[in-house]
Amino acid sequence: MRTVTWQDRLRYWFDTMMSQGVRAQIFLLALVALVFVVGTAAALTLTGVAGADDQPGPDFFRLVWMSLMRTLDAGTMGGDDGAPPFLGGMLFITLGGIFIVSTLIGILTSGVEAKIAELRKGRSFVVEQNHTLVLGWSEQVFTILSEIAQANANQKNPCIVILADKDKVEMEDEIRAKAPHLGRTRVVCRTGSPLEPTDLEIANPHTARAIIIVAPDVADPDTHVIKTMLALTNNPRRKTEPYHLVAEIHDPKNVEVAQMVGRGEAQIVEVGDLISRITVQTCRQSGLSVVYTELLNFGGDEIYFHEEPGLVGKSFGDALLAYEDSALIGIQTRDGRVHVKPPLPTPFAAGDKVIAISADDDTIKLAAGAPPIDARAIQIQARAPHAAERTLILGWNRRAPSILRELDSYVAPGSQTLVVANVAAADIPPTQNQTVTFQAGETTARATLNALAVPAFDHIIVLSYADTLETQEADAQTLITLLHLRDLSERSGKHFAIVSEMLDVRNRALAEVTRADDFIVSDQIISLLLSQVSENKHLNAVFADLFDPAGAEIYLKPADEYVQLGVPLNFYTVVQAARQRDEIAIGYRLCARAHDAAHAYGVVVNPKKSASVTFAAGDTIIVIAES
Repeated sequence: MRTVTWQDRLRYWFDTMMSQGVRAQIFLLALVALVFVVGTAAALTLTGVAGADDQPGPDFFRLVWMSLMRTLDAGTMGGDDGAPPFLGGMLFITLGGIFIVSTLIGILTSGVEAKIAELRKGRSFVVEQNHTLVLGWSEQVFTILSEIAQANANQKNPCIVILADKDKVEMEDEIRAKAPHLGRTRVVCRTGSPLEPTDLEIANPHTARAIIIVAPDVADPDTHVIKTMLALTNNPRRKTEPYHLVAEIHDPKNVEVAQMVGRGEAQIVEVGDLISRITVQTCRQSGLSVVYTELLNFGGDEIYFHEEPGLVGKSFGDALLAYEDSALIGIQTRDGRVHVKPPLPTPFAAGDKVIAISADDDTIKLAAGAPPIDARAIQIQARAPHAAERTLILGWNRRAPSILRELDSYVAPGSQTLVVANVAAADIPPTQNQTVTFQAGETTARATLNALAVPAFDHIIVLSYADTLETQEADAQTLITLLHLRDLSERSGKHFAIVSEMLDVRNRALAEVTRADDFIVSDQIISLLLSQVSENKHLNAVFADLFDPAGAEIYLKPADEYVQLGVPLNFYTVVQAARQRDEIAIGYRLCARAHDAAHAYGVVVNPKKSASVTFAAGDTIIVIAES
């Protein structure tokens, strides 16, 4: 066995001190400087060489001070006067001081660099209060940031904290590039796994007013979302009050598990079939995705809850005409239950709230006087029953089977659907009302499209190859397909409805030259929905009802089924016409502006009811109806 010497102990002690960081290193250096200064002053005092010309030299404490000054500043000795041994001692102190100060500068520089590197890692604790916390990272984050910043524009010192398993600097760079206009809202990024309770503590979730869990771009995103919810709700250091959690679940079979994990604190946004439903509905009625986007974003009118004592005892049908600047869509009862499009005779009770589309919650005000309805302009026409339809689906991704199932619930019996995609095989689900045929082919090739007799189809859905290609490459292939379809439409002289799925919302501007009827930007719609629910948890029930095919849904129906065309009239008249059909009119779409992005592609949600409008052929009324 080796004998431990005092040199080993000294070296071990030195190594231990050096490994303890900047504070220990500065302490050790200060100790060396103290020994150096005091030792030199003592030597000069004891030898008596500090004087000059037989004069008594400075005392010990004066020598300590002089030595310290020369140690810290090499230029101090420039005016020294004394015997050569004294000057030699001062020179020795100065040279030692250069070493000590240089070492101190090096330690401080290394310490500052280490601290900056630590801060760049994003591991410091967040001391924010009442902030919005986003857990996870995907392309949805940028839309969420923009929407929440818009919603909090009138708040004092708004803040959004992001915790994701991604480099802090990379997150900040991407946010500056893709969401540059956040106004007064501060964004704080931290690096850590949302699945780890210790990492969650960094983001201070206990003081957050809302927590949004973003599904990552992995094969099984629901697993990550559920684990993150577990890390929050089962944290032994969690707060006693309920969290306001908002989480997205893609697979319907995972919804029940997520609700159990959420313990009533989480609003589960079921996005599994949401985009499929919007895609199917939009291919049959152009403009629907624009309507949903108008309702979901914070840029225009949104859905609010407002208690109005003046409506107590009145029916919901009468209340539809009671507001000039707001459109009623439902009732929230006193016990918190949400009813979108309740039966029109439903009376308002004390404590009930109206669910209304309005510019802000303070704009929901009762109008004065009776509504000016032009009964002569109302013409109620029955809609012809649906005939069998032909639908063409170009492209394939994981949502395609769900789209086929949703389409089957809308089309008339005997309908036909052809799927053409650049895949070896497709998982075609069983259907009742339509016959689905799959054909392998390159959807960007003109020869393939020419062979399909595209003008013979009633509806065309262009899906993105999101599962096999990168975002920009997938959108590029979609654009090529749309350009070919536009050319085919112009050459044949026949218009056919085209709905396309885009992955990046920024590519929509490029796609507008294709004159497709509508574009579905799936990540954007989901991000808008998460943002809305994070601001008001009751909205989850409203949108779940609107998106559920079993309940009331949003439809765009021909204007001539409600009112006369070519006649100036106000929207009160339209609301009354829809009311006679047991429907709720919330807006309209003008066909002449269907391709005008500056005017929301012709969509007007919650128009001022007294304003005059003249409908033409092809215009539609936006209604909430059972069918």
